[in-house]
Amino acid sequence: MNKLSLFICLSFICSYSYAQHLLVNDSLTRTATIKSTTNGNEIIFTPETPALNQIAGAPKAFYTHFWEFGDGHYSTEEKPKHVYKNKGEYEVKLWATNNYDTGKPPTTRPKKIAITSMTTNYEDLATMDEDFTLKRNREPVPEEEMVVVMSYKNTKEYVANGKIYLFYNELKYKTNNFELLETRTHHNEKDVSTDGFAYTHNIDNEGTYLASLNNDIIKSSAVLQDSTEKTNLPLTIAQSKTYYKDWSLLEFDNIQPNEERHIFFSLKTTPEMVKDTSAIISVRGIYVPDDNYDNHKVKDMEMEIVTSHDPNKMSSNGTFMNYRLVRFKTLKYKIKFQNNGEGPARTIRLETDIPEMLDKSTLKVIDMYPKCDICPKRDVLYSCLDTTFTDTQAIFTFKNIYLPGSEQKNVKEYDSTKGFVKYSIKFAKDFHKKKTKSRTAIIFDKNDPIMTNYSTTRFLPGISIGAKVGYNSFNSLKNSESYFFGATLSPFKSYRWYWQVELMNNLHNYDNETNVVDEFIEEGAQGFRFLQRTTTDVSYENIDWDIPILIRYNINNYLGLGAGIQNTISLSEKKDQHVLIEQFEGDFPDAFAFGTEENTFSETNSFTNLRTGLLFEATAGFARIGPSLGARYIMNFENDFNYWQFYAIWKF
Repeated sequence: MNKLSLFICLSFICSYSYAQHLLVNDSLTRTATIKSTTNGNEIIFTPETPALNQIAGAPKAFYTHFWEFGDGHYSTEEKPKHVYKNKGEYEVKLWATNNYDTGKPPTTRPKKIAITSMTTNYEDLATMDEDFTLKRNREPVPEEEMVVVMSYKNTKEYVANGKIYLFYNELKYKTNNFELLETRTHHNEKDVSTDGFAYTHNIDNEGTYLASLNNDIIKSSAVLQDSTEKTNLPLTIAQSKTYYKDWSLLEFDNIQPNEERHIFFSLKTTPEMVKDTSAIISVRGIYVPDDNYDNHKVKDMEMEIVTSHDPNKMSSNGTFMNYRLVRFKTLKYKIKFQNNGEGPARTIRLETDIPEMLDKSTLKVIDMYPKCDICPKRDVLYSCLDTTFTDTQAIFTFKNIYLPGSEQKNVKEYDSTKGFVKYSIKFAKDFHKKKTKSRTAIIFDKNDPIMTNYSTTRFLPGISIGAKVGYNSFNSLKNSESYFFGATLSPFKSYRWYWQVELMNNLHNYDNETNVVDEFIEEGAQGFRFLQRTTTDVSYENIDWDIPILIRYNINNYLGLGAGIQNTISLSEKKDQHVLIEQFEGDFPDAFAFGTEENTFSETNSFTNLRTGLLFEATAGFARIGPSLGARYIMNFENDFNYWQFYAIWKF
């Protein structure tokens, strides 16, 4: 073999060895180890975790911890101290979760702990504020293990046997989100999932359960839970089976009064799980504290799918805005992305939704990375950013660029794989107050699109005060005259549906129908008849308060409809009664009047004559803001008080 051949051979061997070394290093996973200090049955546990890789721009990275001590107890402290109740061997597990870290959580081997002597008194401290809880050690991330802790407590005054259900994998998603790896029990709970479901059809009416909310184990993550006491167990099971694909059923026995127990479920999130970080997935727990009765507690634990580091985001400064002040406001959006591939991206296309309320002609690119020029109208070979539009989108295209991938070899600067586009845009001249949302499809070269979160625009309700005057027409009342004035309160310039509350002051005068009563008094000695006629007239002078509450719908900018209820109370009611008594001789109509008597009575009352009714109305003019005319029909639940209302209103 000549020297050249020997050199080539040695070079090949060295390159191969170096490549193998890199491959081994790349395949290494981070691990955390469990250290312990033993003092009889009291153990202090300490985690040894690998160094964190800080995500650029994020808060300082840190670990959260979840410990299982092998005897049915757990802790979320970093360095917990645990006292074991009995001698024996226990398997301790640790899950360390890296927050704001670029890598995957470290794996930990369980550790065997042998308790051979009892040096510390064991205290069984109560930790549960309620009888049934669901918690988790971390948020679900695709292809990672998480632990769901189901805790239950006997609040009865007697030893009880019961059942526990765990439902998971919602039917609305095509693929499974979880795989149940292991169920760890410590009080002889029996898995009877294959035995079906059993019901008692009896109800315990003690009413000892309380509904409440629970906080997550991780302080930075909130757990939205629904907790209710229910009595129809067959219905709850049937509903759960129509919502979830899979379930686990455990039976427990001999739980003492006030005893607390914990069950640990290891769930592995599947690679096919929902990857939209705006999606909410859930698991459901059902607790039957006494299998002699159907009384049970239901908890739904909702979880938002996250990634350990997801820089593909869309954000805006227009999350909440005052609609009165937005006309001259300029919105700013920022679209962030990262190339997570094994090679560089040459073309990046951002397809961004533009809500119809925004004017696409006012869009301006403020900043971008990779830094490059704005593309001219002709084709060029240098790097540039091109902006085009469709009816509903703005499309930003980075052309002829080099953005390295985070999985690309020899890429050490993590931030070099990230980019962004920042742009401003103004509102259109005429737009409605309605919530909008938009997101971006990010396409690296010819790969599948990556969808960002939704960037939403919401408007504060605002308040619109209106002035209202009009006339009430009572067709069933005699000599009725009614005028009103008042104010309205509604959201400012609502788009379609909205509520409106009013306070109207009515001045109302009307008369009752004249009441005439003829009666026979006596008959004289010569056969003459004596008669008496009583004529009664009643008039009212009222000051009324009307309080309508209605829901309105704007058909367009000029026409609106409404319906609701109205309560009316007489703030002041003056009643004048005039009574005329006439005496006649002979028969009507030829009778001769020989005596009259007149009397007048007045009566004033306050806060009387409460009336409730339904109202229906239509308006024409400027339906959302400004002046308009309207007609309203009020159907009162009392006779003679149905009426029309004609008015003018100006909303400010």
